[in-house]
Amino acid sequence: MSDLTFYTNPMSRGRIARWMLEEVGVPYRTEILAFSTDMKSHAYKAINPMGKVPAIKHGDTIVTECAAICAYLADAFPGANLAPPTKQRGLYYRWLFFTAGPLEMAGCFKALGVEVPPDKYRMVGCGAYADVMNTLELAVSENRFVAGDQFTAADVYVASHIGWGMQVGTVEKRPHFVEYLSHISERPAFKRALQLDEEASKDLHPTG
Repeated sequence: MSDLTFYTNPMSRGRIARWMLEEVGVPYRTEILAFSTDMKSHAYKAINPMGKVPAIKHGDTIVTECAAICAYLADAFPGANLAPPTKQRGLYYRWLFFTAGPLEMAGCFKALGVEVPPDKYRMVGCGAYADVMNTLELAVSENRFVAGDQFTAADVYVASHIGWGMQVGTVEKRPHFVEYLSHISERPAFKRALQLDEEASKDLHPTG
């Protein structure tokens, strides 16, 4: 029995954590939770008081928030080689947390149709949407991967946001984004994770 449990719903940001787990390549147990019932139960709120997924429990350690899960798993399982050496983690941390902060915020504003007035840019972490897109483009165009020549947990997180964002219209379909996602999505772990979540989605919403 694995001491690593993954709490998710296939129609959620849990897809990011699923991909990361497949990259790590260690056994884990999956618990699929329904949005308005299981996630709001007292039992699950003991895992994540927000009542949201994903979350993981590794032994006695609980981790929520996708960026944190990606970073934790990279450190907990160093054999997967998904984090640079500590002294070379500048870009790695930069793009992980840029994506968790400004990009996530700008994407939510875009999806909700919220226009931040220029005189209020200093009040919000993302500033201007155009600046976020230009900065994201810098992340994926300077090197083959966002932290340099090595694929890392930061790529799992950044690529997931780019892929979803381009699909729903919160990230512009710039050539650099399309090119970056095309080579990242060829990874076997990405394909395994996608298949697992598609199968889980069918189980939740059977047809016929």
